Amino acid sequence: MSQPAVPLVEAVDLRKYYPITAGLLHRQVGSIRAVDGVSLKIMPGETVGLVGESGCGKSTLGRLLLRLEKPTSGKIFYRGRDISFVPERRLKPFRREAQMVFQDPQSSLDPRMTAGDSIGEALLIHGMANDKERMAVVAELLRKVGIEPAHADRYPHQFSGGQKQRIGIARALAVRPRFLVADEPVSALDVSVQAQILNLLMDLRDEFGLTYLFVAHDLAVVRHVSDRIAVMYLGKIVELGGREDVIARPLHPYTRALLAAVLVPDPHRKRQARVLQGDVPSPASPPPGCRFHTRCVKATGVCRSEEPPLVEVMSGRMVACHRWSE
Repeated sequence: MSQPAVPLVEAVDLRKYYPITAGLLHRQVGSIRAVDGVSLKIMPGETVGLVGESGCGKSTLGRLLLRLEKPTSGKIFYRGRDISFVPERRLKPFRREAQMVFQDPQSSLDPRMTAGDSIGEALLIHGMANDKERMAVVAELLRKVGIEPAHADRYPHQFSGGQKQRIGIARALAVRPRFLVADEPVSALDVSVQAQILNLLMDLRDEFGLTYLFVAHDLAVVRHVSDRIAVMYLGKIVELGGREDVIARPLHPYTRALLAAVLVPDPHRKRQARVLQGDVPSPASPPPGCRFHTRCVKATGVCRSEEPPLVEVMSGRMVACHRWSE
């Protein structure tokens, strides 16, 4: 009998709280619950799209999985190994296998370093190549992402926004990682460039056998690139399932609202408006019960008093909602 596949990355009841301090002594008076009890498995070769409004904890979750942030509690497993609280000095092998593409290509590149130096820096840190080999790797990666190797001596201000993001992708790929967190990699780019970057990421995934966590706030973008979609709200995952299942039959009211907000390029197609009422509650004092009940038109007494767990309600579909079947 074959053994079940081991997730490449797994989060178990993961939490990240940031302290709120006040007074001259900076005493802690509360916590911002950026990630509050998230469990998620990402299988080798899979692309999981993580979607939600700004401030829901998506980027923090991605940084936790890369151990760029230390969790408050919970577990992070990489290839079956617990890396939750491994000291930084022992994370160097993991750093080589897990990389990030940042949201803003302008601020993620050092303005004092050339494109070639930015891409080749990780090779130096990990001792993966001498000077001649590093130059060859940089040239190859620049070609892969659609930039002339002759431009390796240029500085970030000499590139367009789309070219800067391509350099950021090349930098992430320099150490041949297995796992890549793409943190809203196209949100800062012109619409005309977004499709090029998305297609580039998918081509590179197939070529290098990458596993992605793709963070975005746009469901249309996530649908284009993901195998599964996780919907996040106020620090928690409220729905998880296959890409087409979530898009065609959303189970959580919040997912339905996000889908209703997606622009459709068809002036004759009518959509049912589901405008969310009110603002997202503060992560410093989330409401009791279901965190979405303050904005949900279907909320009842049980929604206001009991927090719904994220449970599998059908094959491959998970939802945290008391009234999902309605």
